[in-house]
Amino acid sequence: MTVFRDYDQAGLDAQYNNRAAVPDHPIYLERWARESAQARETLPCHLDLAYGTGARERLDVFPAGHGKAAPALVFIHGGYWKALDKSDFSYPATTLVEAGIAYVALGYPLAPAAGMDEIVASVRRALAWLWREGSGHGVDPARLVVSGHSAGGHLTAMMLATDWAAVADDLPADLVKGGLSISGLYDLEPVRLSYHNVELRLDAQAVRRNSPLRHLPVAAAPLALVVGAKETDEFRRQQQEFLAAWRARGLEGSGAEFPGRNHFSIIDGLSDPASPLHRTALALLEGRLEDA
Repeated sequence: MTVFRDYDQAGLDAQYNNRAAVPDHPIYLERWARESAQARETLPCHLDLAYGTGARERLDVFPAGHGKAAPALVFIHGGYWKALDKSDFSYPATTLVEAGIAYVALGYPLAPAAGMDEIVASVRRALAWLWREGSGHGVDPARLVVSGHSAGGHLTAMMLATDWAAVADDLPADLVKGGLSISGLYDLEPVRLSYHNVELRLDAQAVRRNSPLRHLPVAAAPLALVVGAKETDEFRRQQQEFLAAWRARGLEGSGAEFPGRNHFSIIDGLSDPASPLHRTALALLEGRLEDA
């Protein structure tokens, strides 16, 4: 029996099981943690800054180090909104700081303790905090670019669709100057129908409220979408459909599939100056959108 498009339950679950699709994923997880610990030991950083009252509402800032507030790349980690931690993703700071970019690794509450509405609201609080307080930690609040991987890509798209004046009257409409979504999720309906929902506990209303595909803004900052060519068909389809809808709305967006990259290896490009992903991030921080 089909449960979504042409997929039966086993087929749909396989499309959204990235760890099964990349059997050597533990190698990536171990390396990220090791290189991130190194980055925190060797780079100037402000760790576990509280942007809210929740235990996981913390962020790490790696300032560019020249004594002035710098444009900042805010990174939102993946893990299907229920795993991983900001501390696993300190490592991109090394090359970004060298390029004069402040790097922010963002933590947020995880399912099942937190629902999707709470997770999205938490990330909004983090960006509002950076707007108000970031300059004291080396971040130029007028030059914030948001990026994220997988679930973090979903949260990135949700931030670009946010009406910041409705969040707080002191926030500018253009609080986010650009977005970079890496292997993101833009329609949560297939996720709701998959095995992940045992912990996520999405219902149809939560899907409507929190699917970027269903909340295309009237105006937004430029958005770059990237996905690995070796990722599952569903991740590639989600990007294609969201990019088409984004552009049809008259919004500025670009999309790319990276040859040879899977759901885990694709992130490595963020810290590689020779990678098109790294160049895309720098272009957004300079106020430009270019194809990856």
